[in-house]
Amino acid sequence: MRGKRPIVAVVDDDPRLIESLENLLESAGYQTRCYSLASPLLAEGLSEVDILITDIGLPDIDGFELRSRALSSRPNLPVFLITGRHELTYQSRARGITRLFCKPFDGQLLLSAIGDALQDRNDGKKNES
Repeated sequence: MRGKRPIVAVVDDDPRLIESLENLLESAGYQTRCYSLASPLLAEGLSEVDILITDIGLPDIDGFELRSRALSSRPNLPVFLITGRHELTYQSRARGITRLFCKPFDGQLLLSAIGDALQDRNDGKKNES
């Protein structure tokens, strides 16, 4: 019997990007939960989320703050930041944020990074046993 499909939460205020990522992720076998704002995701909680993908420039809570809140409650949750602002890419990398994609990005590279993050997390859980 196959295990549960990983849940990827996507937060972006661009409905076209949400739709595109939802299609990409579901075609790759992931469950998705999509939000146009960060606050509804935080209200629901992150306990069932396996990966978080968030835009940096959100209207309510920016992606950096969402990442910080997510990691304070779930320190091992893989969080990917996405942005259309190229200058933020350099600032983010300077702050040590490596899971960052600049729009437009290659969907296959994102899927590969998600797979790697889930594998790393699963390897870490095995080592804790």
